[in-house]
Amino acid sequence: MNLAGKVAIVTGGSRDIGRAICVKLASQGANVAVNYRSNEAEADATLAAIAAAGGGKGIKVKGDVTKPADVAGIVAQTREAFGDAIHILVNNAGGLVARKTLAEMDETFFNDLMQLNVTSTFLVTQAVAAHMSEGASIVNIASIAGRDGGGPGASAYATAKGAVITFTRSMAKELGPKGIRVNALCPGMIATKFHDEFTADQARANVAGATPLRREGRAEEIGDAVAYLASCEASFINGANVDINGGLAFS
Repeated sequence: MNLAGKVAIVTGGSRDIGRAICVKLASQGANVAVNYRSNEAEADATLAAIAAAGGGKGIKVKGDVTKPADVAGIVAQTREAFGDAIHILVNNAGGLVARKTLAEMDETFFNDLMQLNVTSTFLVTQAVAAHMSEGASIVNIASIAGRDGGGPGASAYATAKGAVITFTRSMAKELGPKGIRVNALCPGMIATKFHDEFTADQARANVAGATPLRREGRAEEIGDAVAYLASCEASFINGANVDINGGLAFS
C-alpha cells in the first residue's frame, strides 16, 4: 500500500481510531493533515506517533468540521503545507455524545448528533472533493450501529451513522465518473476511549464474548483497512460499506 506523495486529511485525527488512521497513512508515505477541534495536546501526540513511525509528514490543523468556515480553513492549510491536490480524505470525526432514550432526547440533542456525524461528513466531502482528481479516495467511518440500530440509548447516533452509509453510496455514484472512489467502514466494538466512556464493562465483555473472534477490535485494525481502501490496491472498490466487527454481524 504505497501512498508516497499522497496528501491526506483525517478529521478527528487526534486520538484513538483517528490517530491510528493518521499513523498508518503516514507510515505508507502519505503526508497527513491531522484535524482536531480542541485538544491540541492529543494532536501533538498524534504528530509524535507519525514521526516515530517514519514515512510521510504530519501537520496539525485545528477546526470544527460542523462549521463551513472552519472546514475551508482546514482545506486551505493542508494545501498550503502539501500542495494543491488532495488525494485521500477520511471522515472520521463524529461521536455518540451521550446515551439517551427517545423520551430523554430533545430536538437540540438530536440535531447536534446529526451535525456532528452527518453534516460534518457532507461539509468536508464537498470542500475536499473540489481538489481531488482521478485516483483519489474518500473513506467515511460509519458504524455497526448504522446497520443494526445501535445499542441502548444510541438511536440518534445509529440514525446518523445510517445516513453516513447512504451518503457513501450516493457519493460513490456521483464522484465515481471523476475517478474518485468513496467507501466506508462500519466498525463493531473497538477498544477505544469511546467505549471506555459510554459502554459498561460488562456490556463490553458480553459483546466480545458474542463475537466469533472473542475480542474487541483494535484501532490499528481500522487504520489498516482505511489505508487499503485509500490505496490503488482497492482501485475497483467503490460504494462499499465494509463491516469490520470480528464476525459479530453480517450485512
